[in-house]
Amino acid sequence: MLVDSHCHLDFEDLSTDLDGTLARAREAGVDHILCISVTLEDFPGVLAIADKHPHLFASVGVHPCYPDAAQPDVETLVSLAAHPKVVAIGETGLDYMRVEGDMAWQHSRFHTHIEAAAACGKPLIIHTRAAAQPTIDTLKSHHAERSGGVMHCFAEDWDIAKQALDLGFYVSFSGIVTFKSAQAVQDAAKRVPLDRILVETDAPYLAPVPFRGKTNEPAYVRHTAQYIADLRGISLDTLAEQTSANFFRLFGDATPSTAN
Repeated sequence: MLVDSHCHLDFEDLSTDLDGTLARAREAGVDHILCISVTLEDFPGVLAIADKHPHLFASVGVHPCYPDAAQPDVETLVSLAAHPKVVAIGETGLDYMRVEGDMAWQHSRFHTHIEAAAACGKPLIIHTRAAAQPTIDTLKSHHAERSGGVMHCFAEDWDIAKQALDLGFYVSFSGIVTFKSAQAVQDAAKRVPLDRILVETDAPYLAPVPFRGKTNEPAYVRHTAQYIADLRGISLDTLAEQTSANFFRLFGDATPSTAN
């Protein structure tokens, strides 16, 4: 059993063939999928997909790369997170690469998500790009260890991973770990404790080798898992079993389904 702990099934590249996408995931042994919210406007569509399938789950949050999206407040996030299919808050965080200018709104949005996660007792899904240390510093200063969470699509080095682990966070690896240029990420994938690793696609983005450059989909998480298993000198079955157990431990409101 494998879990794709982060993807965007509502994005057009996947939603236009959702049945086929889910069928290919099942064939690849991907039994559960977490579909991630990036705006409040799109959240109803994310939730509708998760609600229709017993093996799918949803998050609620507003991505840091959407400056014009409706700004959430703590009460709204907590209310939406009360739905039984919503297992996490996010994705949220800091992104200094895609957005320029005054970042005060981005920090304010991040703080709101941290407070909402603490209020509802659901973990955070953290996005960071070109802002790794400020992201970690914000998690520390706002006591994000209250809720815990995961550093999604990890693309940093071991030092950042270690700081996240010290806060009680998990580290999730995407297809980036299979890229030849990602030596620092590969080093982290070998060093993160086995009981704190997750795997993901971030589909439809970042397809792993040998599909790099193509549309990513949940079935391809198997290739990322195999790559990490090889890095660590363990079997795919061992990694799959452990990362799946980690997923359900972190996302405690996610109930494993035998019917998908």
